[in-house]
Amino acid sequence: MANSISAISPVDGRVVAKRSCASKRQIAQAFGLARSAQSEWAALSLKERAAYCLKAVDAMLAMKDEIVPELAWSMGRPVRYGAGELRGFEERARHMIAIAPEALADLVPAPKDGFIRHITREPLGVVFTIAPWNYPYLTTVNSVIPALMAGNCVILKHASHTLLVAERFQKAFDKAGLPKGVFQHLVLDHEQTGQIISGGLVNAVCFTGSVEGGRVMERAAAGRFLHVGLELGGKDPAYVRADANLPHAIENLVDGSFFNSGQSCCGIERIYVHKDVWKPFIEGFIDLTKTYVLGNPLEEATTLGPMIKADAAAFVRKQVASAVRAGAKAHIDTKAFPMDKRGTPYMAPQVLTGVNHQMSVMRDESFGPVVGIMKVSGDEEALTLMNDSPYGLTAALWTEDEKAAAAIGKRIETGTVFMNRCDYLDPALAWTGVKDTGRGATLSIVGYEMLTRPKSYHLRTKT
Repeated sequence: MANSISAISPVDGRVVAKRSCASKRQIAQAFGLARSAQSEWAALSLKERAAYCLKAVDAMLAMKDEIVPELAWSMGRPVRYGAGELRGFEERARHMIAIAPEALADLVPAPKDGFIRHITREPLGVVFTIAPWNYPYLTTVNSVIPALMAGNCVILKHASHTLLVAERFQKAFDKAGLPKGVFQHLVLDHEQTGQIISGGLVNAVCFTGSVEGGRVMERAAAGRFLHVGLELGGKDPAYVRADANLPHAIENLVDGSFFNSGQSCCGIERIYVHKDVWKPFIEGFIDLTKTYVLGNPLEEATTLGPMIKADAAAFVRKQVASAVRAGAKAHIDTKAFPMDKRGTPYMAPQVLTGVNHQMSVMRDESFGPVVGIMKVSGDEEALTLMNDSPYGLTAALWTEDEKAAAAIGKRIETGTVFMNRCDYLDPALAWTGVKDTGRGATLSIVGYEMLTRPKSYHLRTKT
């Protein structure tokens, strides 16, 4: 077990924060407090729970000026985009609070003479949220707010790079006056996290992370009959049809490929372009990519910050080099990006053509600023290639034909189908995936189903 965890900045390698790991006694106390607080919290009305959560949202937004540069130091996102995550945080939080009465309402079947019948949505108990660093506020709010609204207590464990995010959540809920024990955060290493799950301290786990991390969660939960929600890896595709609005497609797909330095589970990692629009699409895509500014994320001019760590950048560089050796063409001269240096987290964006599905860059999650683009003859070839993946989080279709998009979308093995947009979560829709991308769902009314259990009432009134 580690004695402490340090948050190392990808900007310059400095220690952003260092915190001691929770002791066995502190862990036991935290979960004991959560269990004792949960019944009283669940007994509050939805209106009362919503009032606390809304105050916490306001308290978080009031910290914006501190959070934006803190995010840049912690995980490398340029400050010009930092406020965007808080806008998304607010949108999701307020939406999930607003739909709670509908999502948690009793389900009442058709009347039956002599009986009262209904199904209630009961809280699970203690929800353990394990959040990642890449969108540290958005991924956390997906489960924390609806879990609390449903009457659960929550314990948050955040990634090492974003230790301070967990503290921000704690400050926000403390500022809102949330009853003691209803929301807590703990600094934990991997071993402690597994022990908490396998030790039966929690009733549900909400994990966002790698596929291997998801397997670890499932092994830890084996035999405990827990709800384990897993949002794991992705290799999200886009298909540009011949009838697409090319300027719109290029602008959005370049952004979808390189925003957050490509470190997004639903970012675009592979693109299939109809042969009839291949040349203008590629030319436009490359030209726009060349306008990115790789640099210090604390500077307003920077549009592409460092990756989370040097090892992550090294993996993506290895994918690119392997693809080029196998015949792919790299279109971006990295010398035009002075900050691009091997052995550092700073990596220029890269666009590859001449790629195929035998290459790692088209099959394995890159989670970095690289995208492979292939020419296709039509819908059938594009559909086959989009489905040729162990992942299935989102797929984006670029076309002016809604009927074609619906027909293709029905056959794509994915959790979300986009038309003329990408790399976005709508809180009114379920966020879910198929295959190795995981199981369960967050957001929307469906997300509440993952954080509650049904309880049936079958009352005979005539004997």
